[in-house]
Amino acid sequence: MEEEARKLLEEGIRKKLVSPGKGELSTFPNGTKVVFHYRTSLCDGTVLDDSRNMGDRSKPMELILGKKFKLAVWERVVITMRQGEIAEFTCDTKHTALYPLVSQSLRNISAGKDPLEGQRHCCGIAQIHSHHSLGHKDLDQLQASPQPLVFGIELLEVLPPGSFQLDVWAMTDEEKLEFVPQIHEEGNLLFKQGQIKEATDKYYNGIACLKNLQMKEHPGDEAWVKLDHMITPLLLNYCQCKLRQGQYYEVIEHCSSLIFKYEDNVKAFYKRAKAHAAVWNETEARADFAKVLELDPSLGPSVAKELRAMEERIRSKDKEEKGRYKGLFNYNEPPATATTG
Repeated sequence: MEEEARKLLEEGIRKKLVSPGKGELSTFPNGTKVVFHYRTSLCDGTVLDDSRNMGDRSKPMELILGKKFKLAVWERVVITMRQGEIAEFTCDTKHTALYPLVSQSLRNISAGKDPLEGQRHCCGIAQIHSHHSLGHKDLDQLQASPQPLVFGIELLEVLPPGSFQLDVWAMTDEEKLEFVPQIHEEGNLLFKQGQIKEATDKYYNGIACLKNLQMKEHPGDEAWVKLDHMITPLLLNYCQCKLRQGQYYEVIEHCSSLIFKYEDNVKAFYKRAKAHAAVWNETEARADFAKVLELDPSLGPSVAKELRAMEERIRSKDKEEKGRYKGLFNYNEPPATATTG
């Protein structure tokens, strides 16, 4: 124990044991899966992230050792811990320079966004030295002025290689490409069964997987375009799920991004039209439905049905509002007169 602590100090890491774990210390061979909760703080105690309440969810971090995770210090510290152990690690700046990017990705995931959203097409070090916002003031400040960080870690599980199914992010590029059609089909089946949330997660994982591969290609190159064509149907299915879940503005955002790239994508126009109609954007909805008919006249009956439904909702809304304000301004009543006692 003391020898390990000395080695950590030499590497610029100070360990403080909060609660001991149980059993023997694992040998942690490559391919081991570790599951842990983390709490990241500045040295003055300011909390940056806490996996127990990120995005109103308590989801622990999962790492596959030996997969070259961007924040290498997390792999370094967990291999000094027993299952169930809680410890704090104060890490020098040389270990924490990439934390803003890692945190941005984790926050995106907790919010249901693309984990790579906002990250440019370049390596992590290049992103650190570029002067663009990560979308979070605290991370921007940390990126501009790197400093030591304190990681509070609770090691929940240690799973040996071969005892679990690999998560998408832990796969090789070849494994991801082979896995995407499978996850796409699983999402389709779940959607048909009415399991919309589960289908959404499948489509999201497929998109994130392909986006990760796409980040390694130059935008516009043949490989990049091929991956983008694989992403498009997954994103459209994801939008269909979001329509069912009432997340209309997210549908508008994603479909608009598709239309910007593919001006003849009738499905993107159709889904965006339905989303606009749902949030009372009548003008935008009519314009999108008109474009749908222009691109595919055979969809006339479906478009007519959607337009009738939108018009009926608008009439009902107008009637409700008129009823709500009826009687507020009745000019037939005689004016009030003052009386004296």
